[in-house]
Amino acid sequence: MRVVIAGGHGKIAKLLERELAGRGDTAVGLIRNPEHAAALRAAGAEPVVCDLEHTDVDTLAAHLDGADAVVFAAGAGPGSGADRKDTVDRGAAVLLADAAVRAGVRRYLLVSSMGVDNPPAPDTDDVWAAYLKAKKAAEDDVTGRDLDVTVLRPGRLTDDEPAGRITLARPVTPGAVSRADVARVLLALLDAPDTAGHTVELVAGDTPIAQAVAGM
Repeated sequence: MRVVIAGGHGKIAKLLERELAGRGDTAVGLIRNPEHAAALRAAGAEPVVCDLEHTDVDTLAAHLDGADAVVFAAGAGPGSGADRKDTVDRGAAVLLADAAVRAGVRRYLLVSSMGVDNPPAPDTDDVWAAYLKAKKAAEDDVTGRDLDVTVLRPGRLTDDEPAGRITLARPVTPGAVSRADVARVLLALLDAPDTAGHTVELVAGDTPIAQAVAGM
């Protein structure tokens, strides 16, 4: 399997890249900073420099040539303002969908966030509100395409060791989940094409990952 991952230098992306490489699949990580290429190679991935805020659909589609799936795991990240929440968390996800359609890559996994179904409370921080709105807008746009999309909404992310047991449903009680378990759920979703068309929330729980994915 050849999987192209947007946001290839992110924590979840690098964990997924290691999982894919470890079983003999090919992970391609899209990065905007060439200095991150060595870290991707160390994770077993092929780095491709492509700034999703400053590229076009044809260029991006060329990078998807031969891919079996794409994963959107990019984000504007801490310290970014409301404008970049829109250009990355929404705009880049939509661009990846456009490119996937252009390249004929049907499978698309979108890493979103819990809490996007309801409008932000009036006292919500402006940047966090922009983030939630951008994630929901990305979901609405991408799931409206002629693609096989699964939307994964993790809870609060931690750097804990993987537990291998989760709660995967919609809705779930808000909680935390390790980035390592998110990566393993993404891997399981890639192996389960019948999960396309589903939007699910993810927190730590009691169900083994394979069983939780099979029960979607």
